[in-house]
Formats: sequence, structure tokens, C-alpha cells
Amino acid sequence: MSWTMQQIRELKVGRYIVVDGEPSKIIDISTSKPGKHGEAKARITAIGIFDGNKKSIVSPVTHKIQVPIIEKSNAQVVSIQGDEAQLMDLETYEMFTIPIPAEFKEKIEAGQEVMYQSALDRKSITRI
Repeated sequence: MSWTMQQIRELKVGRYIVVDGEPSKIIDISTSKPGKHGEAKARITAIGIFDGNKKSIVSPVTHKIQVPIIEKSNAQVVSIQGDEAQLMDLETYEMFTIPIPAEFKEKIEAGQEVMYQSALDRKSITRI
């Protein structure tokens, strides 16, 4: 389990939530007042950290939502095969292969240290 539960009223812009199974960063939260027959609702707009898609949800502020646990680590590039890089984590020495983001395709080289993030069994390079 790489997520926890948190009430929607406790969320803030810049934090992370899970929307449709995708870890996403909150870019906007707006709340409405409680109505005559209902409770206050929150509209959350978020962008997926791995796919970059914009997502929106509407839910009562008292409901709970999944919050992913995002781990950031350093790794060394072992080799590059086309659009994928084989990395070795510098703490655990774990080897794994992940796709190279478009902004890093020209800059990445074997032997270089990179920073990556992992959440919900997915990984991506964030910084060179």
C-alpha cells in the first residue's frame, strides 16, 4: 500500500491525490457552501504526474480520498536503449528500466546521476 486516506477538506493546492488510479498534483480547489438539502462540495482540478493529463473531481468535503506516498531518490544511468534508460538506485542498488521523458532525451548520458520519483509502482525521471 503506497497511499493513505485524507479528508478532502484538509487538501491544499500543490499536494497530491489519486484520481482514477493516477497520482496527480492538485492545481485548483474550490468549495461551495452547504445547501438546504446537502453538504458542502469541493471541485478539485489536478494534473497526473506520470501522464500529464488534467483531471477534475467533485465530492463532498467530508469524504476521504487516497493520497499517494511519493518517494524521490537518486539513481545512476547504467545504459540507454532507444527511448528507455536502465537505472541503478544509489541507495538500494536496484536496477530498473524506465522511459526517458521528452525534455531529457538529448541531455541524458550513461554514467550520469538523475533524480527520479516513484508512486503507486510507477517511476519517472524528474531531474538530471
